[in-house]
Amino acid sequence: MASNRFLRSTFLRRLLICVTLWSHLSSGASGSYRRPNVVLILTDDLDVAIGGLNPLSKTKKLIGDAGISFTNAFVASPLCCPSRASILTGKYPHNHHVINNTLEGNCSSAAWQKSEEDHTFPALLRSYAGYQTFFAGKYLNQYGHAEAGGVEHVPPGWSYWVGLEKNSKYYNYTLSVNGKAQKHGAEYSKDYLTDVLANMSLDFLQYKSSYQPFFMMVSTPAPHSPWTAAPQYQDRYNSTKAPRDPNFNVHGKDKHWLIRQAKTPMTNSSVQFLDDAFRKRWRTLLSVDDLVEKLVKRLEVRGELDNTYIFFTSDNGYHTGQFSLPMDKRQLYEFDIRVPLMVRGPNIKPNQTSKMLVANVDLGPTILDIAGYNVNKTQMDGMSFLPVMEGKVNASSWRTDILVEYEGEGSNVSDPACPLLGPGVSECFPDCVCEDSYNNTYACVRTVASSANLQYCEFDDNEVFVEVYNMTADPFQLSNIAKTIDQEILEKMNHRLMMLQSCSGQSCRTPGVYDSRYRFDPRQMFTSHSWRLSKLRQKMK
Repeated sequence: MASNRFLRSTFLRRLLICVTLWSHLSSGASGSYRRPNVVLILTDDLDVAIGGLNPLSKTKKLIGDAGISFTNAFVASPLCCPSRASILTGKYPHNHHVINNTLEGNCSSAAWQKSEEDHTFPALLRSYAGYQTFFAGKYLNQYGHAEAGGVEHVPPGWSYWVGLEKNSKYYNYTLSVNGKAQKHGAEYSKDYLTDVLANMSLDFLQYKSSYQPFFMMVSTPAPHSPWTAAPQYQDRYNSTKAPRDPNFNVHGKDKHWLIRQAKTPMTNSSVQFLDDAFRKRWRTLLSVDDLVEKLVKRLEVRGELDNTYIFFTSDNGYHTGQFSLPMDKRQLYEFDIRVPLMVRGPNIKPNQTSKMLVANVDLGPTILDIAGYNVNKTQMDGMSFLPVMEGKVNASSWRTDILVEYEGEGSNVSDPACPLLGPGVSECFPDCVCEDSYNNTYACVRTVASSANLQYCEFDDNEVFVEVYNMTADPFQLSNIAKTIDQEILEKMNHRLMMLQSCSGQSCRTPGVYDSRYRFDPRQMFTSHSWRLSKLRQKMK
């Protein structure tokens, strides 16, 4: 324990020196107006569709009940690195070019660092809005890779940086503390990552400058695998099982081939495995709940809570047995693309629930708007939902659709354990059910309007496979209505999808199909994509 106190003392001294120096260097940036503080708590793989918020009772009380909860919050891509890149840049994946969790997929690559990191919203907060900024936790999956600068690389925009090397872990990991490697072992009292992030965050609040607003981003490993709970929570939820919703352990007979290849019914061993994983996920979240409580209480004790916005969300959803897929994310369905989003802060009335459509590309613009920075000066695709939180905009004038896009991954060689599957698949389980493939590449328009709650998706494969769901009549997405939906709606959605897939900045915020301001002109169909519409018409006949 003596060595632990020494490390903590050293940490505090270095933190104080770092933040104080930065405060003096940028003391003129913030002016006389004290902007609000902002805290963003980002979880890893936390669903909302299958009960992910259930263990987070304190979080729901301290953030959701104290502010606003969004029931239609979505991610731009249901995978960690592309989604996190969208949060940081405010851009859809086709504009930030992070397509998967690999270095080759541009995840924390040198190219990403060169093209995007200088323009993330934390960089703008620090450089132009006078904020002191703090990051702790998982950044991007390949952060710390030797080919991308190692842990010595500190992304621009952070006054203080505590970045996890690579992917989520709970023990035996390395942190980059302002570019210096700090290795951790497997002793709960000093190494359990969720608690380490909580303690470092509290230290920042204690020793930061009191003369400038701050932005803090805490990115927890939970509830990502390997699902290691804190010792005091390892016996919780022993009788809990994954929800048996209508889409649990059923065959996706009218869906893309990747979904159809899942074995239904699942074996008893597969169901037991996913139930066990479900319990473990919930147990890890109890430490996140503690983290939230500690941060909120510290802000309250310091007299800063009333001037602080606190956001709580996730990088993607998750599934456990839906359509007989064992467990993962990556799919186009609600359980993978819908995420929790709760916000409290100045001018946000408590106990609000909003059905208005928001996406993770909106987080950056919203936080910049809170800081008083003109979002129109950026190249961000998202839009600020601060007016929604403050009750200054109604549903009729808000956006009606967003884009979701994903680029599938596969192996060039067959899995020896599953030779019949051939090459091109990945994320395969022992019973040869695979969660991904090269042609699991799709783009969707997710629409939420007064007259429609719709999902329209196209796959980039040889058949241009289409999936369409009426989310009002079919919330569990059991029936693909692509072959029965009105042809005119189909063409309009196809056109809208192509527009969104090529959008940038302001053009990503144009009226959607179910917006009264929408105008459809078939003559403006993209000639480069005309083959898609032609194949679509043939397919639906």
